[in-house]
Amino acid sequence: MSQNPQPLGGNDMPRFGGIATFMRLPGSSSPGELDVAVVGVPFDLGTSNRPGARFGPRGIRDESVLLRPYNMATRAAPFDSLRVDDTGDVATNPYNLLDSVERITTHYSGLLEHDLVTATLGGDHTIVLPILRAMAAKHGPVGLVHVDAHSDINDEMFGERIAHGTPFRRAVEEGLLDCDRVVQIGMRGTGYAADDFDWSREQGFRVVQAEECWHKSLVPLMEEVCEKVSGGPVYLSFDIDGIDPSFAPGTGTPEVGGLTVHQALEIVRGCRGLDIVGFDLVEVAPIYDTSGLTSLTGANMVYEMLCVLPGVTYRG
Repeated sequence: MSQNPQPLGGNDMPRFGGIATFMRLPGSSSPGELDVAVVGVPFDLGTSNRPGARFGPRGIRDESVLLRPYNMATRAAPFDSLRVDDTGDVATNPYNLLDSVERITTHYSGLLEHDLVTATLGGDHTIVLPILRAMAAKHGPVGLVHVDAHSDINDEMFGERIAHGTPFRRAVEEGLLDCDRVVQIGMRGTGYAADDFDWSREQGFRVVQAEECWHKSLVPLMEEVCEKVSGGPVYLSFDIDGIDPSFAPGTGTPEVGGLTVHQALEIVRGCRGLDIVGFDLVEVAPIYDTSGLTSLTGANMVYEMLCVLPGVTYRG
């Protein structure tokens, strides 16, 4: 048995008991001891429709008790390979968006001093901007695999330049992204203008609208994606509303016609081999999801992203 931090087994403590950490990890490690820090960012001041993503980290942790440490499909053994632990939440400011953004950047900058990978539980998608600021300060401009129903490249929202619909425009403007190594997958729904997705394409992004994904496996697409974004550090940002609301209804801005859970798994598993330096799972709002389905799906996606990190070994 590895001496790395391990999820608590169901025979050691009933799954309905114990402290709520991701996958019941011990939650006792310092960042300097880790390869991967799981971080909660409870924040939804940037939400434009239904609030509630501030409860996303707690919901994901609650449902993650159902997960076990070994991936029986890919044979990945992330907890044997890497030192992973839940380092708790960023203390965001519930009354001030811009102060929260600064707090998030400061928190992640501190974590990245330890040369680890961050695994983020959101929180609305505003949080990716301060995270990318810290990532770019550490690694330089990063490639991006962005799964979402929305491109999040608005110039402003109600006059505000930082909100959950603007982070990737700000990231381009601030030089945080290597625009030739960016792919957005799952874009769909109605827009305010006919060219809503065109700005991304003008920056050099590969934009995969949801209709391109219907009724097919995404394994061939991910071969193209990996070719596009490889060659440097990559950040993976996964908005749960990229998945169709029939699978993930508990989110603030649901859009019909989205990805299936099977396709979401193909996307994440298809990122194996990339130099992933951080990832997030955002926009889970448990208060709209009485069954826990969305939080459970989110927890599984986080686990699958852990399984494709550099350095993960495979059993058999």
